[in-house]
Amino acid sequence: MVAPVATAGTPGAWYRGWRVMSLDGTTLDVGDTAANAEAFGRPASTRGVNATGAFPQLRLVGLLENGTHVITAAQLGAYGTHERGLAVDVVAGLTGEMLCLADRGFLSFDLWRTAAATGATLLWRAPATVTLPVLERYADGSYRSELRWNAGCTSPDRRPQAVRVLEYTLEGAPSPVTRYRLVTSILEPARAPAAELAALYHERWEIETAFDEFKTHLRGAQRVLRSKTPDLVRQEAWGFLLTHYALRALMHEAALGALPKARDPDPVSFTHTLRVVRRTLPQVAALPPSGPPAPAARASAGRRGDPARGRQLESRPRRAPRRETQDE
Repeated sequence: MVAPVATAGTPGAWYRGWRVMSLDGTTLDVGDTAANAEAFGRPASTRGVNATGAFPQLRLVGLLENGTHVITAAQLGAYGTHERGLAVDVVAGLTGEMLCLADRGFLSFDLWRTAAATGATLLWRAPATVTLPVLERYADGSYRSELRWNAGCTSPDRRPQAVRVLEYTLEGAPSPVTRYRLVTSILEPARAPAAELAALYHERWEIETAFDEFKTHLRGAQRVLRSKTPDLVRQEAWGFLLTHYALRALMHEAALGALPKARDPDPVSFTHTLRVVRRTLPQVAALPPSGPPAPAARASAGRRGDPARGRQLESRPRRAPRRETQDE
């Protein structure tokens, strides 16, 4: 079962007792067939005869455990599917011990309400189009507000969602200065000061690194999913996701077993781990899924099968090498 792997002793996986997670999406190029194009669609393009991309694309939304880079939940859809639509099923994997980070493309009344109902703590960036009234100012610079229902919402429950908002800019950032506005379900500043949350939010980029591992190093740069039918495309995508999970779980296990003390899994090289596993796979492939047969079973199989298998092989007379001259 795919689940978070960080333990209480995993460095970098926790913030004030919360397991830090990130929500984000990406796309994958798939095989250029009529069936795939119909099922997944193509991105728009300013070049080309049809003003579309060269390949159909599959959209993927995933939930990442930041401290280990394991993707614990994911949903696949057509390119035209909005990330928020796929995220509804992904946030179902949140639990009360988690703190979820997400970019501004995910903030909506409906999705926030769905994610908050899991008991998880949320820290999401708000787009400029979302109105967040100032209801009470706090000493750390944040303020109490509420997320309100609007005409684009579908939830029958229209009660405002209580939130806390913090606004900031990054020192030394190139102009024009980017203004960040974060919304959190942590209403008490003492539980999570604004400065700490601002620093924590930028850990969201860990999921971008995981997508790069998945798309560039594991799948291969500038490669498309080779499957020619939609069902096989989905199967191939899930296969890559499971392989990435297994590699990252192995890296976490290695980091925890480091001496003299456990290490943060982040500095462990994904590409080196991938090379090591690839070199080892030919040896593992020689074993059936159920493991090697017991000696007694092998001997019994030899007696039941071809009688020649039960006898020892007789040595053959040595042939002269091709370059040697044999006496006639």
